[in-house]
Amino acid sequence: MPKMKGHKGLAKRIKLTATGKLMRRRCGGSHLMSGKSAKRRRRIASTAIMAAETSRVVRIRLPK
Repeated sequence: MPKMKGHKGLAKRIKLTATGKLMRRRCGGSHLMSGKSAKRRRRIASTAIMAAETSRVVRIRLPK
């Protein structure tokens, strides 16, 4: 039986923490920064922990 392949595009965008949670980037950080407040820019720059409901679906697509 062939190997189960993970989604390589998704694997590049998500990191796994030591406790098993998934870290993701926040949206809206690629351009048009001058129109956003400094507080909002700082928040966008930080990573976020993925919600449990979403992480169940994403975990299936990650390589083992």
